[in-house]
Amino acid sequence: MQVSENQTLKIYNSLSGKKEIFKPINEGHIGMYVCGPTVYSNVHLGNCRTFMSFDMIFRYFKHLGYKVRYVRNITDAGHLVDDADEGEDKIAKKARLEQLEPMEVVQRYTIDFHNILEKFNFLPPSIEPTATGHIIEQIEIVKDIIKKGFAYEINGSVYFDVNTFNESHEYGKLSGRKLEDMISNTRELAAQSEKRNPQDFALWKKAEAEHIMRWPSPWGDGFPGWHLECTAMSTKYLGETFDIHGGGMDLKFPHHECEIAQAEACNGHSPVNYWLHANMLTLNGKKMAKSTGNSILPNEIFTGENTILSKAFSPSVVRFFMMQAHYTSILDISNDALLASEKGYNKLMEAIDNLEKLPAKETSSFNFKAWQQHCYDAMNDDFNSPILISKLFEAVKQINLIKEEKESISKADKDILKTTLHSFVFDVLGLENKNNSNDGSNKLEGVVELLIELRKEARENKDFATSDKIRNQLAEMGIELKDGKEGTTFNVS
Repeated sequence: MQVSENQTLKIYNSLSGKKEIFKPINEGHIGMYVCGPTVYSNVHLGNCRTFMSFDMIFRYFKHLGYKVRYVRNITDAGHLVDDADEGEDKIAKKARLEQLEPMEVVQRYTIDFHNILEKFNFLPPSIEPTATGHIIEQIEIVKDIIKKGFAYEINGSVYFDVNTFNESHEYGKLSGRKLEDMISNTRELAAQSEKRNPQDFALWKKAEAEHIMRWPSPWGDGFPGWHLECTAMSTKYLGETFDIHGGGMDLKFPHHECEIAQAEACNGHSPVNYWLHANMLTLNGKKMAKSTGNSILPNEIFTGENTILSKAFSPSVVRFFMMQAHYTSILDISNDALLASEKGYNKLMEAIDNLEKLPAKETSSFNFKAWQQHCYDAMNDDFNSPILISKLFEAVKQINLIKEEKESISKADKDILKTTLHSFVFDVLGLENKNNSNDGSNKLEGVVELLIELRKEARENKDFATSDKIRNQLAEMGIELKDGKEGTTFNVS
């Protein structure tokens, strides 16, 4: 029996502006599309947070027993600077500045994107399509929208006619904007603009002579509009209507609004049942921006090679930090916040390491079955990871009390505790236990255990000077020894 049969999941739907009970189109199956990166630079830490939120959501669906088709695209063409319809393609601009072929830029930063996500322990999506790999599908959609009267061609470019669309549909329903307000707050079109109205957006752009990235089309050589590619790839792999579309809050308008308009113009109905949006990440209380120096890349955090943080932090600590805020909340990253998260992460992993050694009794002094459901209740409430983490630390407290023989746990409840912690800490939150990884931690544990044994022998021989020396020098290196009834354990701070 699937876990999902016993759980009721509620999701905040940006389209309705409220939490709704989640019901997939096809029972037991979920189609989810998330807007991926435009690969013209190293992946931004804020983007990592967005993708991490949907990785956690993907993981929870899989844990519940759903078969998930997760599509996350790569934008390798058509995204103009400033998200506009005029100007230079972001990838083409980078290629020109670095004197590279555009696909060299795409390859370099796609590899960087994958490497960073692998360090963060992301699950790969089911399908990772590229914009350039779906030019034919995009051209066909443009032809269909023109045929149905919602787009017009001029001088080799094609624009979506928002006014005409709004006569029979509602443009702006996702972002809560009214077309009348948008029109009244818009300046007159510049004389050189081809658009009939400022709100119209490009489906296909004519490639000028200097434009490197171009493809043949019925309207001449050109390239697709940024919004078009997501409509083409999401509907190709998930169908005309699918369950979930996700992305950053900054994409709600105009990108996702335009996606809805394109799909409704083609198919006559809404393309997505649930729209999910992850919020932004700030640094030291301010928006991250390279221009102001208030910026940090993931690898700079992992290596400690930066002027913002006091030390290096592991990918799992950073991931744990990000999971401590709800995906729809603004999250501020700082040195103090990461130091606090590192302490919490170490406490959690230490408790998990100690779990196996806990003595089983006849009965439990804590209701572990109810605690288990509380973990599900947290995730069922719009993937509330901070509440889940608070529940996990309730278990940490119990583990420590049981270890000190102040509380008890039965064998059956120990199995529940072990299974639940593993499921939520590793399978859902996607954390890794550094003490069980192959990065040298096992060797460290072996060395410390040897020193603990030597210290034990010294104490038995009443050589307290040597015993104290081992304890004190380990403490200076950040390794704290703890003596208890079950023996001596250690914690790395």
